Amino acid sequence: MRKMKRIFKIIILSIIILFVVIISGSWFYHSTVMKKEIASTPAPGVLVDVNGHQMHVYAEGDGEQTIVFLSGAGTSAPTLDFKPLWSELSPKYTIAVVEKAGYGWSDTADVSREIDDILEESRTALRLADVQPPYVLVAHSMSGLEAIRWAQKYPEEVLAIIGLDPAIPVVYEVMPLPSLPTKLAATVFARTGLIRLVPSIVNSSAAIESGYLSEEDMTTYRSLFYRRTLTSNMLEETKQVQANAEKVGQAEMPIEVPMYFFISDGKEIGITNLREMLSNYSGQLDRGQFLYLDVGHYVHAWEPEIIANEIDTFLMR
Repeated sequence: MRKMKRIFKIIILSIIILFVVIISGSWFYHSTVMKKEIASTPAPGVLVDVNGHQMHVYAEGDGEQTIVFLSGAGTSAPTLDFKPLWSELSPKYTIAVVEKAGYGWSDTADVSREIDDILEESRTALRLADVQPPYVLVAHSMSGLEAIRWAQKYPEEVLAIIGLDPAIPVVYEVMPLPSLPTKLAATVFARTGLIRLVPSIVNSSAAIESGYLSEEDMTTYRSLFYRRTLTSNMLEETKQVQANAEKVGQAEMPIEVPMYFFISDGKEIGITNLREMLSNYSGQLDRGQFLYLDVGHYVHAWEPEIIANEIDTFLMR
């Protein structure tokens, strides 16, 4: 019996040691490769100082109307994620992608993720990058809340809102959020670099799978994915999102701002009645429009040409 217990202890200890070695080795490799990736993938836009940290703003085109892209929660590389869509629009419009703290080429920072603070940082970053209002806000997923809040507080700065499977306040009454153990496990997996051992994760991203990015862009996207997955700012946004949704929901709906929603079937985010919720919201606006698309949550990655043409027609009216 004693011998069996001793063997069992040795096995358990060996497993623990092996686990520590794998984690340590993965972290060391991840840190080393990440330094090289950072050096080889400089920011394509401008970095501006906002509240003591740098935010990245990418702008292109010289059209009279300015279209600003706001990414959804956890989108590692917003500038590249939106590229299939903004590249369709930049010949006619001025386009800008503002990357929040902890996203893309922006710094991670110890800053509040309360909705008004996020909004003020976006406004400040754009102005410092010389991208001036008014704007057409193109908001994906969670940033739908920011776009609506923008219209509530600064209606003179918002010409229209284009929602890409956007979040509205009622969404967070039913949307399933990840549990704490799930977030902790995923965070360890990402920050130790173990995620690099499973390339199918990044390769299944809509930005990669849709096939619109060049090989160079896909390489850069993967680099950003590995260093901008589940950052501290992203995790803080998740903690704050229901309170943010409640705050936006309690304020007056900006019914006078034109809005066009491009809506998936909701399966990817676990909301079976997403279409009903978003179409009902659209129906309460003075000028609301929506289009159902039978694609995943990142609608702009799968149908950029359709969405770009619809945006152009909508803005010309």
